[in-house]
Amino acid sequence: MGFLKDKVAIITGGGKAVLSDGSCGSIGYGIATAYAKEGANLVITGRNLQKLNDAKADLESKYGIKVLAVQADVNAGADNEAVVNDVIKQAAETFGRIDVLVNNAQASASGVPLAEHTTDQFNLALYSGLYAAFYYMKACYPYLKETKGTVINFASGAGLFGNYGQCAYAAAKEGIRGLSRVAATEWAPDGINVNIICPLAWTAQLEKFQKAYPDAFKANVKTPPMGHFGDVEKEIGRVCVQLASPDFKYMSGETITLEGGMGLRP
Repeated sequence: MGFLKDKVAIITGGGKAVLSDGSCGSIGYGIATAYAKEGANLVITGRNLQKLNDAKADLESKYGIKVLAVQADVNAGADNEAVVNDVIKQAAETFGRIDVLVNNAQASASGVPLAEHTTDQFNLALYSGLYAAFYYMKACYPYLKETKGTVINFASGAGLFGNYGQCAYAAAKEGIRGLSRVAATEWAPDGINVNIICPLAWTAQLEKFQKAYPDAFKANVKTPPMGHFGDVEKEIGRVCVQLASPDFKYMSGETITLEGGMGLRP
C-alpha cells in the first residue's frame, strides 16, 4: 500500500506464540506481520522476552524492517506509568516517531464465574488491559499528535454479549471501549483517529482456555457462521493496516466486530 513505509507502529502483546499444530497463535504477531509486509518499523512489547525475540528475528529477516522488542508487563504490583513511559522513550530514541498504537495485550482468568472471581484475578484483567491501554495512549499522544496517527484498541464480544465466566475480562474490555470513545472525541481535532476491534481468531490463548475450562469454552466459543475462526494476519492484521490508512481517517470511535458473522448487534 505504501502509506506505512518507514512509519512506526507500537503493538502490545506482539510476541510470537505457536499453536499445538505449529501454526501462528498470536493476534499481536499476526498484526505485526501485516504491518511488516507494508514496510512499517515496529515496537513490540510483552511479558515473555523469548517470544518477543522470536518475533523480532522472524520479522526482520523476512521483511527487512527494524523491530524494537521491549519486555514490559503492566500489572497490579508495578509502577506501570514508568514501565510504559520507558517503552515510549526507547521507541522515540530508536525511531524518532510513532504513527500507530495498537493496544492488543490482555491477560485474564477467563472461565471463572463472577461469584468465584478473586480480586487478584479481577486486577489481572484490569491492569493488563484497561490500565495498559490508558498509559500507552497517554504516553503516545504527543507523538501521535505530531504524525496525525492512529490508535487501534482491542475489546471483545465477551463485553458486548456478557459471556459466562469472563466478568473481569468483559469489564476490562468494555472499559477500553469507553476510553477509546472519549479519546476519539478529544483527539479528533489533532487528526488522530481511534477505533476498537472485537476479534475472534484461533489463538494459543484460546487453545489454553479450551483445555483449562472446557465447560466455559463450550458455553462461550462457537464456530462463526463463516465456518472458521479468523486468521490472525489476513483477517485481523489486515484490518488493522486498513484502519491506519488515509482512507479510514474519518472513521473514529467505532467498534468493529471481526467474528465471521457472529458479532451481530443493533
